[in-house]
Amino acid sequence: MDSEAEIENLEMRLLLETIYLRYGYDFRQYAHSSLKRRMLQCLAECGISPLSAAIPKVIHDRQFLDRLVTALSVTVTEFFRDPLFYLALRKQVIPLLATYPFITIWHAGCATGEEVYSLAILLSEEGLYERVRIFATDINGQSLQHAKEGIYNLSSMLESSQSYLNGGGQHSLADYYHSKYDLARIPSGLKENIVFAAHNLATDHVFSETHLIFCRNVMIYFNKELTNRVLHLFEKSLVSGGVLCLGSHESLSFTAVEHRFTPISREQRIYQKKVGA
Repeated sequence: MDSEAEIENLEMRLLLETIYLRYGYDFRQYAHSSLKRRMLQCLAECGISPLSAAIPKVIHDRQFLDRLVTALSVTVTEFFRDPLFYLALRKQVIPLLATYPFITIWHAGCATGEEVYSLAILLSEEGLYERVRIFATDINGQSLQHAKEGIYNLSSMLESSQSYLNGGGQHSLADYYHSKYDLARIPSGLKENIVFAAHNLATDHVFSETHLIFCRNVMIYFNKELTNRVLHLFEKSLVSGGVLCLGSHESLSFTAVEHRFTPISREQRIYQKKVGA
């Protein structure tokens, strides 16, 4: 007889397949243990058990699906997270970007937008924002809407002020938002060169002629096959000499595209696509 764990894993596969076939969201190659944990937590909060009971609800209830996708999509982020990374970006990547007359940036897995606006602030201070177009993408529609609105808790902005300075900030983080009551709003000037769009790294295609790709702390939730698929996507999207930025727990080491890149900063996980690659 099948064990309870085997039955639960089968239900999980069927549920993920249903989500993919019905809506196109593909979580089938995400790391199983962390995905299952988030799935079970969401279903418990909704009072749904066993896992298979969620299948008809996914098919017929779009609001439930949106809640499930939000639970499965990891959206932990903050302004100027890992300030040493932003310091390395200023010193080692900005001079490369400055050589282009127009700069295209793809921020894949932008979540609720804090890192996108951090990058916009940095580019503004370095005098490059006027010739930049940033494509900020995510699978999670609710997160994208939050990012488009650009409204955050004022307390989180205040907590990020020191990270901004540690990342080479030239002014005060408060110069880049309007505060009212307990909220902080990003001004329209920092939004005008950002395009927010839905994109599924598991199924969608390349962004061509991209000079810089951000995808930080997203692939840690993918299995090896999906990680390599996404890295091939990035490699094809980057121009020769383009730059790829990964998260602090991610690396190109022992991946299928490692030989196509040269490290700019191994410590900060910044890589340059080899010229002619």
